[in-house]
Amino acid sequence: MLNITSKAPTAQTHGFIDQSFYSGNESRTRFGIGGSLVPEVLKGSISTLFGSYDGNVDNRHNGQEVNGYNHKGVRGKLEFTPNDDVKLTLIADYMQSHDDAPNGVVSKSLNPAFSNALRPVRASSDNRDINTDTRSHVQDTNKGLSAQLDWNLGDYTLTSITAWRGWDNIQYQDGDRLGTVTAAFPGTADKGDLAFDQYSQELRLASPKDEFLEYVGGLFYMHGKDEETYQRTLSTTTRVDRGIADYSTTSDSYAAFGETTLNFTSRFRGIAGLRYTHDDLKYDHRRVSTSATTVSGIQPATSSSGSVDEDGWSGRLGVQYDLSDNITSYLTYSRGYKGPAYNVFFNMQPRDTDALKPETSNTWEAGIKATAWNNRLTTNLAVFHSDYDNYQANFFDTVAGQVVTRLINAGSVSTEGVELDYALQATQQLKLSGALAYTRARIDQFACPPGAAATCNVNGKPLPFSPDWKSYVRADYSIPLDNGLDIELGTDYSWQSEVQYDISQNLNTKQGAYGIWNASVALADYTNGWRVALLAKNLADKSYSPLLASGGNYIYRAVPRDDERYFGVQLRKDF
Repeated sequence: MLNITSKAPTAQTHGFIDQSFYSGNESRTRFGIGGSLVPEVLKGSISTLFGSYDGNVDNRHNGQEVNGYNHKGVRGKLEFTPNDDVKLTLIADYMQSHDDAPNGVVSKSLNPAFSNALRPVRASSDNRDINTDTRSHVQDTNKGLSAQLDWNLGDYTLTSITAWRGWDNIQYQDGDRLGTVTAAFPGTADKGDLAFDQYSQELRLASPKDEFLEYVGGLFYMHGKDEETYQRTLSTTTRVDRGIADYSTTSDSYAAFGETTLNFTSRFRGIAGLRYTHDDLKYDHRRVSTSATTVSGIQPATSSSGSVDEDGWSGRLGVQYDLSDNITSYLTYSRGYKGPAYNVFFNMQPRDTDALKPETSNTWEAGIKATAWNNRLTTNLAVFHSDYDNYQANFFDTVAGQVVTRLINAGSVSTEGVELDYALQATQQLKLSGALAYTRARIDQFACPPGAAATCNVNGKPLPFSPDWKSYVRADYSIPLDNGLDIELGTDYSWQSEVQYDISQNLNTKQGAYGIWNASVALADYTNGWRVALLAKNLADKSYSPLLASGGNYIYRAVPRDDERYFGVQLRKDF
């Protein structure tokens, strides 16, 4: 479970404004203020953000720049403490996003006829041009509310967390990635509407601290519902066909959990936790089509529905031993559980109506956390091994003549590796930090999905999006001036080895090893609360792709913001 926390409001009034400008006409603005509203009873904070960017991809069909965004959002927090035993925290957030990332930029053509149709765009590994007649873009609205009550009952703490999240999404996609309809390459344009709501409630009780036996136990419930309408229009030189699918999924998850810490000595501790989860999941899917037979990208009319319920256990066992006041070692075993799923999508077929089995995992991890030199050096070292059964993964397949992503039970996979990170305050002015990870993620026994058109001979091959090696180093150096100002120099470099993006091991969807180098120089006056920084991103001007996928006649890529060198300035004022 992901647990995200934010800084609590402070009693003293404090605010900030942060403004950044980058090449490519990118602007980011953040503003926040917080403090006491009723002394010793009510504190609050509010923050906002605004961002816009033209993009770094050119549409040669109409001359527009795309792959940009317009974002705006607000987040507010209230902390109410009527007495020493009760604290109520209320959080609300709202975010609107309008992104016009293209539906893939063609990086390699596998068909001479498609290459001709793509002109004047030339496919290449660093291509940032498209030629499309439909503007792909997404309009997103994310919103949420939560209330957390912490109530001290003597030495015990009762916590209640009630939360709601909503997500509305409208997307438009150019499916053919071409600007002209031809006899060989029909045009497809998609529109999707999505509405999602999620409610959750958690109750937990925590025992007193600093006892031989410390524990926390509780109950959890979550309800989610997703409703979508997806429309695809197929245009050929002689006719137009259309398919519309309405589908929904509803999930209810119930859990009881508990975890205990046994403090055998001041240096030796044992940890044991267990969670029982019951999942109820159902879906409904209906598609209509103007064609009674399959046409490119649109299956005939169909309808289906289904439901499934599963029970799962997860938990962990572990020991911690302090080798000294500055070194802690640990060994843990964890069992993970991911509930069932349905692969519900526009072109869903009878073969897709079976529910995916729950994914389970077994993980061993051992490590050391250490500090030295009066905490000037901190290091963490961990080794791990994980085995997954009924691994849930995306599988690129061909349906109605077009490549789609199917969610499948991929079989058995495993990961193992070593992770190291450190932070060193080398001198009063110089700080060094970094991380190194080796992860061997492999497919042990692949379960080929029914009717798969793609190859399934992938046992022993790497998992997608899992490079064997990743590393990061950073250095920060400050130069204090006689007038009270500080000059701050910073640089960082991240590197990763070759990565495969397709579980079917398509030779054309590999990204080679690459590294990204960033740097900054800043002038700051912390006494008066301001800082100005000049930023340089991707100084070596290295193009890379965070995604490569097959479109049948071609390979397409996602273009990241830092696909080329760019510069910026950041201004911050605290008050």
